[in-house]
Amino acid sequence: MALKYVVKKRVFGFDKTKTEKYVAQNVITNTVNFRDLCKEVSMFGMIPEGAVKHVIDAMIDALNTNLNKGLSVQLGDFGCFRPGLRCKSQNEEKDVDADTIERVKIVFTPGYKFKDMLKRVSIQKTESNGGSSSSGNGGGNDPVKPDEGGSGETPDPAA
Repeated sequence: MALKYVVKKRVFGFDKTKTEKYVAQNVITNTVNFRDLCKEVSMFGMIPEGAVKHVIDAMIDALNTNLNKGLSVQLGDFGCFRPGLRCKSQNEEKDVDADTIERVKIVFTPGYKFKDMLKRVSIQKTESNGGSSSSGNGGGNDPVKPDEGGSGETPDPAA
């Protein structure tokens, strides 16, 4: 199996010319729901499905508690979660306050198994029925769902 992408036309508003460029955009072809994921983990780990669901739910609660305290949470080979902020820049230090924070987010830095997988994954171009689009969601009528989770930011490897 390969990661799939489509070529999309984007309008970059960094300058007054509104330059149009072409970029590769990741395509998500389907989603594994929570119940099916619990079944898979149950088969791989030979643990009852209900126990898997209970442990994952408890882990989410523990992650929420620790991230809310401003702590980074390391999950072994899985990776690391840490709280992050997206802020408006200011010209003066005194102008930076809580009102300049646009969004609080969770930053995930993958562990070595995910990083190794990403180094070896194959990538394949796929065709889109909707043609070129300059919108962020692929035009809305593509049969494939583009990845909407990317913020364009690189996770801090030191975290």
